[in-house]
Amino acid sequence: MRDDAVHERKVGPLTFRLDLSQPLYEQILEQMRAAIARGELPLGEKIPSVREMAQALRVNPNTVSHAYQELERDGLTETRRGQGTFVTAEPARVDQFRTAIAEQAVNEFVDRMQALGFGWNDIDRLLDERKAKGGA
Repeated sequence: MRDDAVHERKVGPLTFRLDLSQPLYEQILEQMRAAIARGELPLGEKIPSVREMAQALRVNPNTVSHAYQELERDGLTETRRGQGTFVTAEPARVDQFRTAIAEQAVNEFVDRMQALGFGWNDIDRLLDERKAKGGA
């Protein structure tokens, strides 16, 4: 990833890091999902319109629209006719999504460690070492 290909753009409370060498729709989608999962976008919060987001990020509105459609399919947002798009007001839905992406991350981590030849004892030891170092 070249540094000149990465652009930071602030949109409301969010800061997007967009790598212009990667698909923009996927980056917008993943960063919005993460912001909702972390609570940076509170439950029930109105998110920028497709046009506002596209202008702020300097991308095609269709790119943002595609990401917003996926967020709605995920159950993380809802569109209210004439009012805009809002983060879901259902905490259980966000918790369920957070758990699902955490499980996916754990599975990918374990698969990668096992592909490198590490067994469960090795993985436990490495995780314990990481925990002992502290930090997030």
